[in-house]
Amino acid sequence: MSAALGILGGTFDPPHNGHVAAATAAWKQLGLDQVLIIPAGQAPLRSAVPLAPAADRIAMAKLAFADCPWAVVDDRETLREGVSWSIDTVRELANEHPAAWRVWILGADQLARLDRWKEVEEICRLVDFAVLARDGISTVPPASLAKHIKLTILTAPPVLVSSTALRSAIKRGDSSRNGLPSGVSRHIDERSLYQA
Repeated sequence: MSAALGILGGTFDPPHNGHVAAATAAWKQLGLDQVLIIPAGQAPLRSAVPLAPAADRIAMAKLAFADCPWAVVDDRETLREGVSWSIDTVRELANEHPAAWRVWILGADQLARLDRWKEVEEICRLVDFAVLARDGISTVPPASLAKHIKLTILTAPPVLVSSTALRSAIKRGDSSRNGLPSGVSRHIDERSLYQA
């Protein structure tokens, strides 16, 4: 059982160097024993379903974090029916790791809309948060959560990459895959993902 457990959720469609940088910053700066990488099934705040099948997103996450022995890819949300609610994951992890310090890692863009998460006050009771600072994006939580949230600001060199931009580049046939771990890039080619 991990004494200090990080949690990094997302669609990972595809996972990229920014995801790895966020997890690494949290692991180093917070002294985490383990970081769970949890690809979502259907994320509640995204209107579109992930473009790559869950099995591919799990495989790509494992490839992206292959050089991080402290990172463990957890497929629980992809196995659920319907929407992947973070509160369900947090409750499961609190039951599985009751004595652990549990820290949810997120980007500043996600922090800004944290108040839209289902049962967010309960989430704030069960986990602390760590937010990766990015230029020009506030790391101040929504006012309604200020008295509930325990928040640490992480620092890391900026990684200017997004899954959306990477999918567009792949669809256009761009040879440059800056921001994609090499194993992820190979998997995308082998499976012809994002090319239609």
